[in-house]
Amino acid sequence: MAREKVFDGADDDDESLPFRSSFDMNDHDYDEKLRPQRLCDVVGQKKVVDRLQIMIDAAKMRSEPLGHLLLDGPPGLGKTTFATVLPKELGTDCLITSGPLLAAPKDLLPHITNAGRGSVLFIDEIHRMSPAVEEFIYPVMEDFRVDITLGEGMNARTINMQVEPFTVIGATTRSGMLTAPLRDRFVNRLHVDYYEVEELAEILRRNAGKLKTTIDEDAANELAIRARGTPRVANNLLSWVRDFAMVKAKGRITVDVALKALTMQEVDHLGLEQLDRKYLETLVRIFGGGPAGLQSIGHSLNIPADTLEDEIEPFLLRLGLIQRTPRGRMITPTGLEHLGIAPPESPEQGRLF
Repeated sequence: MAREKVFDGADDDDESLPFRSSFDMNDHDYDEKLRPQRLCDVVGQKKVVDRLQIMIDAAKMRSEPLGHLLLDGPPGLGKTTFATVLPKELGTDCLITSGPLLAAPKDLLPHITNAGRGSVLFIDEIHRMSPAVEEFIYPVMEDFRVDITLGEGMNARTINMQVEPFTVIGATTRSGMLTAPLRDRFVNRLHVDYYEVEELAEILRRNAGKLKTTIDEDAANELAIRARGTPRVANNLLSWVRDFAMVKAKGRITVDVALKALTMQEVDHLGLEQLDRKYLETLVRIFGGGPAGLQSIGHSLNIPADTLEDEIEPFLLRLGLIQRTPRGRMITPTGLEHLGIAPPESPEQGRLF
């Protein structure tokens, strides 16, 4: 049966939580401690927040459940945060599950039958639901009706059971993998985009207070610049720098302390990590700057090609350090400059290397 968690709409009291370092705090506790508890506490994503506020106010005025909502965007940008904040704003319960856990309709059925009127069912990575579960959820989302088939063959019969109206919130990092029938059943669709440096710096300052540490303005900006526009990455960097400061600098995070901690973690001024730079260096050293096939690069790095495509390349592409061409991956002049290599004078990079 799918793992379930229920939120009762009450606020968490951060001030009552004892201080714990990241070494004795598990990932779930760490995320919950830093996650905003109300919509007004969310930093950034102003368009998304404004639209959600309209949806919430309208649902309260009509005394109706919120319309089904689909949140899409890259990982680490706050889709789960929005999904857990909404029930608290509505004063209702929230059931949480994940697409990969829903292998058959029987895995989804307990969540549906336990959902009260106006409650929220949050399905993370909803694009990974099995086709059988997807077909099963269609009448639930449209008519709040569960169709259960008993028996097989000529003796089979279908029982229709009504359930309380509730809200399905789906989150996905790959909206293109959703089928059109499922996507169209979401009344509201919101895209969560990358954050600005100023927004990430504000998030870091707030979360530093929640972690019972002190961070200087310049240090927060330095971490924000290297956070890839992603709050999750910013919080991970903050956790590491906080631990470094506790051991090396009596707990205070100054810009010098932050730079030393980031150097030890091998995160450069663009936010590239060791594996990112190794990708670029391999593309230059072995493939002459490209073009090179993804499989060939993966074999050279001893890393699966899908790992490169999903985890390494998106950020390099966003920064304009590499290009995807019909012939393969190529490093750009910007990528060469970052490695300290003079950009080629000819567009045919392969001839120069």
